[in-house]
Amino acid sequence: MAALSATLPDDADVAVRVRGLVTGFGDHVLHDHLDLDVARGEILGLVGGSGSGKSVLMRTIIGLNPARAGSVSIFGQDALAADPEAQRALRRQWGVLFQEGALFSGLTVAENIEVPMREFLALPDAVMDGLAAARLRQVGLPAESCTKFPSELSGGMKKRAGLARALALDPPLLFLDEPTAGLDPISAAAFDNLIKLLKDTFGLTLFLITHDLDTLIAICDRVAVLGDGKVLACGTVDQLRAFDHPWVQEYFGGPRGRAATGDSTLWRTAATM
Repeated sequence: MAALSATLPDDADVAVRVRGLVTGFGDHVLHDHLDLDVARGEILGLVGGSGSGKSVLMRTIIGLNPARAGSVSIFGQDALAADPEAQRALRRQWGVLFQEGALFSGLTVAENIEVPMREFLALPDAVMDGLAAARLRQVGLPAESCTKFPSELSGGMKKRAGLARALALDPPLLFLDEPTAGLDPISAAAFDNLIKLLKDTFGLTLFLITHDLDTLIAICDRVAVLGDGKVLACGTVDQLRAFDHPWVQEYFGGPRGRAATGDSTLWRTAATM
């Protein structure tokens, strides 16, 4: 089967376009002339083996990790531009949910959500407090969460608070790094449903790093597979199941991948092992 291309046609409505990206640490090259497109309005899942550079790719796209070569454009604008003012304006176009929520432990939940507002907006405290409360309602947290500290929240609540902060400036693009990691199956499914609801309601574009096969199947429009320094393939889960590559076959066609699709035969086989 021909490779499933990571790039979209030139006339496609693209939110994120990566071309020829090279990253690395010391003598180690992590991404070697990597290409990838994220269509406007889609949820793109990113998977890959441990050490394949998923989080580094995300951090490079948003400017937290330097690129050695290549280009990144977001909504048609150069995301790696040297002009600080242009970069600052572009940063308002996205929000980020880092692993574990990455909340500031010394700030309340409301104060965490207001961090981007204080950086980019000149608003009275009362207005920011109201916006923070509104963002919490959007992610399904009660109003009393505003005054709590991260240490007082459950794992699922921290994820939702982190998502509320990512939504603080009402961005059209979200980057989510392992949003359901560490959550129980019920909480993970509820978080998936929340992401899909927000995407459909606000027309968001999402770049989502995950190992959760249930998430990939439930909410992702396409999935990009990272390996060997490049995107090996990008397509629907069904297309990737048919892609002839050992890691991809094992990931999507192995026991966990088949179980995620509700293969009852697999469950019966596994139960007898």
